[in-house]
Amino acid sequence: MTAPRVLAVADSDSYLKWTAGLLDHIPAGWSRTLAVVRSPIAPSAEQIRSALNGTAAGTPDVLTARGVAHRVRRERPDVVVLGCTGPVVKVLSRMLPAAGRPVLVSGLPGISVPASERAWVFRSAVDLFVVHSRREVAEFTEIAARLGLPGRVGFTRLPFLEPAPPAEVRDRVVFATQAKVPAAPADRERILLALAGLAELRPDLRVVVKLRALADEQQTHREDHHYQVLWRRMAQAGRVREDALHFDAGPMREHLARAAGFVTVSSTAALEAIAAGVPLLVLSDFGVNAEMINLVFEDSGCLGTLAELTEGTFKTPDPGWCAANYFHDPADETWLSHLAELLEDARASRLPEPVHLPVWTHPLGEPRARLRLELSPAAFRRVDVLRRVLRRH
Repeated sequence: MTAPRVLAVADSDSYLKWTAGLLDHIPAGWSRTLAVVRSPIAPSAEQIRSALNGTAAGTPDVLTARGVAHRVRRERPDVVVLGCTGPVVKVLSRMLPAAGRPVLVSGLPGISVPASERAWVFRSAVDLFVVHSRREVAEFTEIAARLGLPGRVGFTRLPFLEPAPPAEVRDRVVFATQAKVPAAPADRERILLALAGLAELRPDLRVVVKLRALADEQQTHREDHHYQVLWRRMAQAGRVREDALHFDAGPMREHLARAAGFVTVSSTAALEAIAAGVPLLVLSDFGVNAEMINLVFEDSGCLGTLAELTEGTFKTPDPGWCAANYFHDPADETWLSHLAELLEDARASRLPEPVHLPVWTHPLGEPRARLRLELSPAAFRRVDVLRRVLRRH
């Protein structure tokens, strides 16, 4: 029996990092190919380099959505991993051939508590939904049963939670930004002021704002108030000293290798810090709830305040919480066993017909999502501006 062939497709920086890491954990000897689908949120060359840092993946091909479908028809891979945002998974899964189809795998690249029904609906056609904790498995399995979806839920450790090599020097504090939260610019300024206060108190530490993307780059989620832009405005107004903070992108692993402390509002990078043995703070000043995407950190021992950040007080997570959340025994993981069974089903033509649940309430929802993939990003932005103008008239 020939070794399975896997084609993996990603559409943004965070999904590319997750997808490449997932490919690193499939059995040795399997054929694997990684591609990026062209879209308005496709990663830049530097973001691709950063996302693939520490993985075995080579430089991925950049394909249109039609190119992805054509490659699947031509090469007939046994497994297609759709490591993409929900709307892109929805569109691509509809474009792939149904007859003699591959096993479809998708997942989420970070913390997914509480589980989202919408995330499953976008991925209703997949055979295997990969998540990263027992809690997530239970919640997404319940949603699938309620929706009547045949897809399975498997879990594995987030692929980038590898222990970092010991550092000779730990001389920086790293703040990991999150595009969506906190949303208000005033709240973001409060964080920057607290970081500036720490920099003043601890001149021996380099205080780094680790950006998901530079101001002119795209990322998975739209960021309306970019931290670097806010900081420049604050400096121009004389509220802060411009050189007090350092703004940088690049691989999180490289930043954590020299970190004496880590802080975030809500970011999977907090888990990377735990894996690297870096004391941390998950800021609770803006709430601990589903809206802030930090609910999972309740009882972790990592929650803290802006005042503690300014004082340089960082925390060590509770071991029991770690074992229950994302740091389970690798022997307990299920996604590869599910995948092996699904491959047997595919060879025996037992895979179910893909289920395509409706998800968009607006009639242009799916056509617009497909247009995002068909047009170049610049052309799509021009069409979108025209569409908004026409709607106003």
